[in-house]
Parts: sequence; C-alpha cells; structure tokens
Amino acid sequence: RHPSTMGVPLQPTSPAKRNKTETGAASTCAIGDGTWHVAMSVKAQRTANPIRAIMEKITSQKREPIEGKPMIPLSLGDPTAFGNLQAPEVLSETMVSLVRGAKHNGYGNSAGAEDARAAVAKRFSTPHCIYKASDIIVASGCSGALEIAINGIVDEGDNLLVPKPGFPLYQVLAESQGASVKEYDLLPSQGWQADLAQLESLVDARTKALIVNNPSNPCGSVFPKEHLLGFIDIAARHKLPIIADEIYGEMAFEGVAFHPLAELAPHVPVITVGGLAKQFLVPGWRVGWLMLHDPVHALDDLREGFNRLTQLIVGASTLVQGAVPRVLCPEAGSADAASLAASDQHYMTTLQDNARFTYERLKGVVGLTPVEPQGAMYVMVHYDPAVLPGIRTDAEFVERLLAEEAVFVLPGACFGAPHFFRIVFSGPREKLADAFDRMEAFCMRHREEGV
Repeated sequence: RHPSTMGVPLQPTSPAKRNKTETGAASTCAIGDGTWHVAMSVKAQRTANPIRAIMEKITSQKREPIEGKPMIPLSLGDPTAFGNLQAPEVLSETMVSLVRGAKHNGYGNSAGAEDARAAVAKRFSTPHCIYKASDIIVASGCSGALEIAINGIVDEGDNLLVPKPGFPLYQVLAESQGASVKEYDLLPSQGWQADLAQLESLVDARTKALIVNNPSNPCGSVFPKEHLLGFIDIAARHKLPIIADEIYGEMAFEGVAFHPLAELAPHVPVITVGGLAKQFLVPGWRVGWLMLHDPVHALDDLREGFNRLTQLIVGASTLVQGAVPRVLCPEAGSADAASLAASDQHYMTTLQDNARFTYERLKGVVGLTPVEPQGAMYVMVHYDPAVLPGIRTDAEFVERLLAEEAVFVLPGACFGAPHFFRIVFSGPREKLADAFDRMEAFCMRHREEGV
C-alpha cells in the first residue's frame, strides 16, 4: 500500500455487519429488532480510492470566497476543464454524422467493433510489434482497460509491481480483487526514472505482473529507451508480463522520444492500454483499449479471460467506437489528416509551452523545486518544509494554499510522494500565471513566518 498518508483503512459499519458479509450469509436480512440491513459485498468493502479520502478532507471544510481571488483548480487531469482546449473538429463532425446516421445505436461485440479494433491495430503497430484486430480489446476508457487487465491477471493474495509516485487506480483495482501492490521507487533526482534494483527486489512468488506507466501520471516524465530495456530485462528474468499504461504515449514533448514498450520486447508479453481520452480531448466519452503483444505465446488463456470480462458491461459505447477509424487512421494527404494534424499541433504546442512556463516560473519560488516535465500535462513540485517550517505535510500545504489563495492542487500523498504536489498545466496561460503569483505570495508569507 501507499504510505499511511496515502490510504485510509476501510471502515465497515460494524463488526456484526462485516461478519455477515464475509461469512457469506445473506446480505439482506432482518436484524434482532426486526429492522432491515443490506450489507455491501466483500468486493465493495475492498474498493476504496485513497485520493477520495484525502480530497474529501480537504474540500469538505466550509470556506468563504476570497475577494479578488476566484478559484483556480489545477488539480483535475482533465484537459477540457477550462474550455481553452477542444476536441478535434474532425472528431466532433464525425460524432454528429454518426448520431444522425442512427447506425451505431445498438449493441455491439463486447470486445469492440471490428473496424474500431482494426483501426487501433493499424495506428499502433510498429516494425517489431504488428497487431491484428484480434489483438485489440475495446474497453470503457483506459481505466476500464486497466480494470480488465488487472482483473484478468490477479487472484486473491497475488501482487502487482507499480510505480511510486503512481496512478492510484492500480492499487484500487488490485485491492478490490483481494490482491495487493508493491511499489517501486521513481527517483526525482533522476528525472523520475525507476530504481530498477529496488524494483527487482520486490518480486516474489505471488507477483503476477509489472505495471509501467510511460509517459507518467503524475510525474510528466518520459523514460528513455535504455531505461525501458531495463524493465524488460527484469520481466524476462522473472517471467512477468508487463502492463504498459501508455494513455499519454503520443504526448511526449519536442525533443523527447517516446518508445512503445511492446516494440522493444521481442521475448516478453506486453499488454498495452490506451484510449481516446487525453490525446483527443474527450475524457468523458469513455473509449479505451488493450493491445496484446504476445511474442512467446503466453497469453492464450488470458486473452480468453479478457474477452470474458468485457461481457460484464457488454462493451464500450458503440457510438464513439464508430468514430475511431476516421480519427485514428485518416487517409494520408486528406483534409481529415491535415485537420487532425493541425489540431494535435495546437494542443501539443499549448502543453509544451505551458510546461516550460510552469517549470521556469516555479523554480524561482522560494521553497519550491519543480521536476521538469517531458510529456503529458503534469508536473510534480517539491516543497521544502525546512524553508516553510509552519507547513508539516503536503496535504497541509494544499489545504492552506486553497484556504488562503484559492488555488487547488493535488497533494503528493495521493500518489505516494510526500512533500510533493501535482499541478495540471493544461489551462489558459493567464490562469496559470495568476495561480503561480498566488503560490509565490503564499510561500513568501510562510517563509517569513519561520524567520
């Protein structure tokens, strides 16, 4: 689990209610006084996102608006939150046409529409990793793809290797299954590269898979090729499949090379997850995918298991799947291709310029040290409690920044990174500038309190 600041133990309503559920007794029953109680299942009891407890504590406090300081939320990883970034026009037009055409309103194959799967396979195939449509499973967003991947691999008592700092959903999904996570360290002094020796020391007989998130949420880092090969070597030695979370895969900044992990793994099975959400600015549309790279023919049973798990929700949105071929595989030289390229260029230029502005602005703020991002839309910033002695934890930093300056960021505790906080920099430049001015005033004020 994450450190104690990260997670909050589940609190069953009472031992009697917990025992009824865990022993398999009827969940709907009359208690002694004749009243009713419908207990949650064991799976529901195990399912708790540690971010929720932390954020509820921060946001539940009643706060009066601060005159002249409207709220600036830099906390949510949603690039559409401020309205300055929009989905590509080609995608919007396609959706309107699909709605009017009324041919994508019914049920589809639970593992995904054939043309959508073929488009994903074509878009993401590389010289040493060629996918077929049958290697693709469409899911309800990238989170849904992760759910299928993890639920299909782990049983109760198993464990997964996950990054720290890392996306907390990995832990939530594993623990919901009765499994656990073991966290390998990402090192801020090395641009958030992993401590591979420490990672390998975590492997035991119940370790079922290694999760690699590249580019990283929350770090905004991008692993170089040599480092990815280190992950692959460890996976090969211990016969571990890799789950590669590459939802930000085509969002590395200029001058930084992104390498799909499956392309580098000729002897290791890799299950890559991705989706439309971030690259095409439609996180609410909920279409993602798993891509199965199986050069050693180790995933035959798991492939069947994944397909079975898609039947739990009868597949992702058929309407949105209808747009996948046009936006992923436009005809070369077409107007669609030109429009999509222009949209992507505007989006990535905005993110890269904002990343540079954020890094340069915050590295000059007393008590703060940002780690320069290389992709995605996030930066992790270290605060120094020796410089800001009145602020003991990152959660306290975030609470007081929100209360005093109406700027909302996420504490590092959400990701297993004490004394850090995460900023989402996809918003308008003027919002970022205002937020960082307030952040600087906050840090100056609290440094002076300790002098």
